[in-house]
Amino acid sequence: MQVKDFYYELPQELIAQDPLKDRASSRLLVLDKRTGAVEHRVFRDVVSYLEKGDCLVINDTKVIPARLIGSREETGARIELLLLKRREDDIWETLVKPGKKARKGTVIVFGGGLLKGTILDVAEDGNRLIQFSYEGIFEEILDRLGQMPLPPYITHRLEDKNRYQTVYAKNEGSAAAPTAGLHFTEELLREISDLGVRIVRVTLHVGLGTFRPVKTENVLDHHMHSEYYSVSEEAARVINETREQGKRVFCVGTTSCRTLESAAGADGAVREGSGWTDIFIYPGYQFKATDCLITNFHLPESTLVMLVSALAGREHILDAYQEAIRERYRFFSFGDAMMIL
Repeated sequence: MQVKDFYYELPQELIAQDPLKDRASSRLLVLDKRTGAVEHRVFRDVVSYLEKGDCLVINDTKVIPARLIGSREETGARIELLLLKRREDDIWETLVKPGKKARKGTVIVFGGGLLKGTILDVAEDGNRLIQFSYEGIFEEILDRLGQMPLPPYITHRLEDKNRYQTVYAKNEGSAAAPTAGLHFTEELLREISDLGVRIVRVTLHVGLGTFRPVKTENVLDHHMHSEYYSVSEEAARVINETREQGKRVFCVGTTSCRTLESAAGADGAVREGSGWTDIFIYPGYQFKATDCLITNFHLPESTLVMLVSALAGREHILDAYQEAIRERYRFFSFGDAMMIL
């Protein structure tokens, strides 16, 4: 299986640069994974496809303002950090740009000295372990100095930080938003709940994999970076009950899907627990706990295109993407959505 098998040509102007004012007014392409048939709807129409007894799984991770702009203490040269994973209280795994001169022992100053970071180590993959020093509360300093870590294909400035958060974001720790969830409003979630659909929260902190393209030619040679996930006893119970009753589990986003598939045993039952997952889902994978998926349109040759292809079939996905391009859908993080049934 070659990475190029998941390529498609996307006109640059279809990459959404700004979020819509009304979250739920995004377009929705509905794909039947058995036949490949598509329908064109508006996102708030998701209610039409849900039934009493179904379960909607959402990822309640919260994006931290993980992008920090600072300068080297010695030279004053500009340096940029992206916080990826908290290793210990004040020690973080980071992506550093430019990385060439960011050697062990380098001190980086942020906000005129409000925050300092010392590089402790350089990992094999080029990530830096940085120890921060400051006075006060780290999260408050980060909120003051940090910027939302928007993907590189978004070049516009984000006016409202909250538009890169889901309305149900709670547990801080992501370096990127679980973007399928950006379409939901509190009103829409209430409507879904009133229908008799059970809404379940899980957590997966989106990490480095989001920023790293697949560089191998063979899909099987790609290695995913690990991300932290958590599934509560209550969440596991509701998901398992839903499937036992013959109802469907809808995952909101590839992150919710990867969480469930990481927490499910060979018997399909989802277990309570937390830990690190590097699960890589590509065609041939047998889904254990996910029936349907609500997701955005993903980058060509990305692991996320491979994941949706595993659920709906590569040909169905690439045909649906071509239809979305013909219909001028908006792509990627701030773009429109797809529902796979």
